[in-house]
Amino acid sequence: MTAWIEAMRLRTLPVSVAGVFAAVAMAMADGCFHWVPAALCLAFAVLAQIASNFANEYYDFKSGLDKPGRDGPRRGVTEGDITPEAMKQATYGVLGLACCIGLSLIYWGGWWLLLAGVVIALGAVAYSAGPYPLSRHALGEVAVLFFFGIIPVNLTYYVQSGCFTPQVLCVSVAFGAMGANVLLVNNYRDADDDRTVGKMTLAVRYGRTFALLIYVADALAAAALLYAGTFIRFHHWVWSISLGYCALSLLLAYGISRTTGRALNPYLGRTAVLMLATAIALICAA
Repeated sequence: MTAWIEAMRLRTLPVSVAGVFAAVAMAMADGCFHWVPAALCLAFAVLAQIASNFANEYYDFKSGLDKPGRDGPRRGVTEGDITPEAMKQATYGVLGLACCIGLSLIYWGGWWLLLAGVVIALGAVAYSAGPYPLSRHALGEVAVLFFFGIIPVNLTYYVQSGCFTPQVLCVSVAFGAMGANVLLVNNYRDADDDRTVGKMTLAVRYGRTFALLIYVADALAAAALLYAGTFIRFHHWVWSISLGYCALSLLLAYGISRTTGRALNPYLGRTAVLMLATAIALICAA
């Protein structure tokens, strides 16, 4: 059980929760919050992320990209705690459960959501598998921007309100940038191991310094977009939320710049928790 919990990568799960919470905050501010579709979106988002994490572990093992004793979380398949076949079955089993929950959202959003669900399901696997795995071609952060920011925030808001708005789009990009920073910390930590096995993450291709600069740029952009998308609805509250997120992110960036190896693991969790805390702050402000 411990190996399976580790494979879920609990430190990263706040990323999927935060996107849904951000949409809930916007819906509450607009007076269109509905808890049933929002709860279903939350379950779908968390299960899809767990499936993606399982797929990442399985396909990285199959491709020889993982090795025992890495600085990141213990990989159950690589270390022999979980069989590859069990991880493969778990990947598609959890993804199938997520899709079943997603199908129920058609009631609120219409049949076109079926296409969105297919794209999300393919994205969960395409991050690590397929002819052009995104995680191995310096596109992981871009994938996170879309699949943990733009898509979940806008769709969660849509199934509650029946529409899309420019303000929600701004907030969705902001949370996508926050989520990308979680992956940046992961890839910043693993740069040496990834370089050894030929996994071309952004941190490997352009270097750790560049990755850290992107982390800072993402934080600044997220704060600005968060303000742009919420200042009309949240008034003075948005200043404290946006500035608080920005200040704490810069503090984390400073800590990351002075840390290496396994000591970076807490910074990954803190970056994810800060994203979730920002979404919760929006709900409180709404």
